[in-house]
Amino acid sequence: MKKIVIKGQKEKHEIEIECTAIFMGSSDFLRLDNKEEAWNILDNYVALGGTSFDTARHYRHSERALGAWMEERQNRDRLIIETKCCHPIRGTNEAPRVNSGAIEEDLLTSLEYLKTDHVELLALHRDDPTQPVGDIMEGLHKQVSLGRVYGVGLSNWELPRIKEAMAYAEAHHLTTISFNSPNLSLASVKQPRWPNCVTANAEMKAWHETLKLPLIAWSSQAEGFFAGRFDRHNLDNQEIVDVYYSDDNWEKYDRVQLLAQQKGVLPIQISLAYVLNQPFPTGAVIGSETLSELKTSIAGAEINLTAAEMAYLNLQAD
Repeated sequence: MKKIVIKGQKEKHEIEIECTAIFMGSSDFLRLDNKEEAWNILDNYVALGGTSFDTARHYRHSERALGAWMEERQNRDRLIIETKCCHPIRGTNEAPRVNSGAIEEDLLTSLEYLKTDHVELLALHRDDPTQPVGDIMEGLHKQVSLGRVYGVGLSNWELPRIKEAMAYAEAHHLTTISFNSPNLSLASVKQPRWPNCVTANAEMKAWHETLKLPLIAWSSQAEGFFAGRFDRHNLDNQEIVDVYYSDDNWEKYDRVQLLAQQKGVLPIQISLAYVLNQPFPTGAVIGSETLSELKTSIAGAEINLTAAEMAYLNLQAD
């Protein structure tokens, strides 16, 4: 399986954290009351070469389930865990909580649920632009210094704030940002899927290309938009209509179908390959709930696309 390397720090020494490009996400199936199905997917993901997991303190059940599975399989030391903190408390999304205190509170709870003393990667799940970056970066640096985290990143931060945070870390000799996790998929969004979510735009992607900073993409397959789950004439799913239904996306859909046919692969695999063939290191979070979906995604991650094919898919060339 393709790999990406994220820089980190352990016991005051710089390290390289090798992640599989496919991150197993925390779909609602990952629950303790669904062990038989969930454990089967997790076991097969590892058997197929996967090592990297995406979860978050905000997600309902996944950290407890993942912790129980790792304890049963005794495989924690062979895996990479990325969790996220500082999301507004469920039901009170209007109250941001991005600060050093919330970082520690959420992380300690995550470590308890995951049954581990550290995570390889920790990302801030949201931003609060009213908060100075100083307290936030000091809080992340503290967790790295204590050995609870090896590498830190941001999810759903706008580019100017990311640059500001990295500049503060550099000026104050703190742990800096070693990965970014916005939304990225072939399908362009018309509006954020959820409040305060950020999609990688052209400027952000160009910045990643310049720095070669790893990007871990969420909703990398756009809820199966290119898998034929939706129809341009069927408007029943209002959320998907509001986010993804556009002339450009349906043109991309048609191009994906054509290129997939030419290559003898599935359209959903082409859309995933687009995310993983960016000119900078990328990982993609998947939410496979069946073995068939899992195998399809992992096979799609091995597809190489030329620069011409990437431009064709993204409507930059005919």
